Amino acid sequence: MTDTTREITLTVNGTERTFDVEPQTLLVHALRDELGYTGSKVGCESSLCGACTIHVDGRAVKSCTLLAVRYDGAEITTVEGLADGEDLHPLQQAFREEHGLQCGYCTPGMMLTALSLLEDNPDPTRSEIRDALKGNVCRCTGYHNIVDAVERAGELMAAGEPELSGAD
Repeated sequence: MTDTTREITLTVNGTERTFDVEPQTLLVHALRDELGYTGSKVGCESSLCGACTIHVDGRAVKSCTLLAVRYDGAEITTVEGLADGEDLHPLQQAFREEHGLQCGYCTPGMMLTALSLLEDNPDPTRSEIRDALKGNVCRCTGYHNIVDAVERAGELMAAGEPELSGAD
């Protein structure tokens, strides 16, 4: 640590990590550049597109405008934390089955936003899914397959597919 950096500790996908960041480092950049969790994308850098969505202490947040130092001690889940080894999370499985992605840039943020929805409402209507995803922009799919994927993930989760593990 130098006079211009701050030491912070984040628990990311179940693993505690302590590292130094500049006070102005955004959380998305700390995750990507300092810790190597590149699933969260940098899109608009203004919290409008949702590509940077992660879970912080169990809540979906857009990490591109949040200062990493403010989240010292937080528990974070990124898209990399959804799978349990080779076993896909129901959201990942559903996105694959329903072709809910094309270029994949928005997919991590879509999945983590959808996870929050499904944790709060395990059987949402298509309208509720669209409403929950309105803060996430996809320029490729037209959203129909994404909504199908979230609907399917809800079915898989209700059928007892593995829950979010929080592990790498």
